[in-house]
Amino acid sequence: MKSGDAKAKLTELMTQTTLLYKARNGTPEEMNQANQLLMLRYSGAVHRYLLKVVGDPEVARDLNQEFSLKFLDGKFRQFDRSRGRFRDYLKRAVHNLMMDHFRKKKGVAHLDTDMEAAIVGDVGLKDFDEQFLLSWRQDLMARAWQALKDHEQNTGQPYWQVMRLRLARPQLRSPDLAKELSERIGRPVTAGSLRQILHRARDKFTEFLISEVRVTLGDPSRDQVEEELGDLKLLEFCKPSLARIKFDDGDDR
Repeated sequence: MKSGDAKAKLTELMTQTTLLYKARNGTPEEMNQANQLLMLRYSGAVHRYLLKVVGDPEVARDLNQEFSLKFLDGKFRQFDRSRGRFRDYLKRAVHNLMMDHFRKKKGVAHLDTDMEAAIVGDVGLKDFDEQFLLSWRQDLMARAWQALKDHEQNTGQPYWQVMRLRLARPQLRSPDLAKELSERIGRPVTAGSLRQILHRARDKFTEFLISEVRVTLGDPSRDQVEEELGDLKLLEFCKPSLARIKFDDGDDR
């Protein structure tokens, strides 16, 4: 194994496996820190959702800061991975934050069901779950893209560049795409090599995407990962890579 490959693999393991292990089995300090890091890992989804709901960047920034301060202060340390998905936990926390915001805004002690429904309608949010899921999906995709870019920097394999190039220039045929990639990376690439690089890049990207999903689920079974990918509308895209991954539950289909 090349040194770049080893470095990339080590980075991936440290980012996901070690963090999850400490969140479940570390010292109290390590568990608290790991859970906070996992929340920070997906703060982008929270911010995008808040911005969608309130429609005001200033208010969204204030609410996001309040959310961050609460879990950094230990308010969210009671999260128990055995009781559900991390995404659902965060979603409930954000929902409560939003209801508190509108309660204070309207000057009432609490919101009844009808008032809560009216608030959701007022901000143009027909389905809270759908909107939060969309934000969550965008954040997972962004992290997978960043992981692919880091992998390229560590190994020299132009996976990130070829994927971005294909998305930006979908009309290009393989010879033309290979020529443009050659110019970008400074070495010749044939059409055949281009197709192989693109295939490997897609596999690596979906592997990173699945890894990100597994982080949010704790120690999931294959069925749980498939269900989450299905909810995110990513299952068909990830199926080839998912089939090659072994799970601790012994399900090696």
